Amino acid sequence: MTNMLGKIPLLIIGMSCALASGVALAKDKVVYHIDDAEHQALKALRNIRNQLDYNPDTDMKVVMHSEGVDMMMTDYKDAATTAPLIAALSARNVTFEVCEITMKRRKLDKDKFMLEADFTPSGVVRLTQLQNQGYAYIKP
Repeated sequence: MTNMLGKIPLLIIGMSCALASGVALAKDKVVYHIDDAEHQALKALRNIRNQLDYNPDTDMKVVMHSEGVDMMMTDYKDAATTAPLIAALSARNVTFEVCEITMKRRKLDKDKFMLEADFTPSGVVRLTQLQNQGYAYIKP
């Protein structure tokens, strides 16, 4: 019994080290919320690029609803500037999720969106889900 008691502190230290190393290896998770492409799109895309340049392992998502979905449309007024950034960020595993409620309300078809667009049934529900999963919330 004495032998076992002497090993307990070592076991606790070992478990503490294992937990600490797991925390150190945890990926950062971030969701950007865009509901106004005209005022948020370019700023958000640049912020995301900067964050990935500093911390390339970040799990990054962009959720758009309302007028935010415009940034993913092929005919977006600033597409010449934003489309190359979106394509580059998508290649770095950033996901761009467009709200289908907004699409229905505005009568928008999926074929009007860039290839990088993913679709989610509800943008605000998706934001809630991601925050519940530990994603940091950023609204530029």
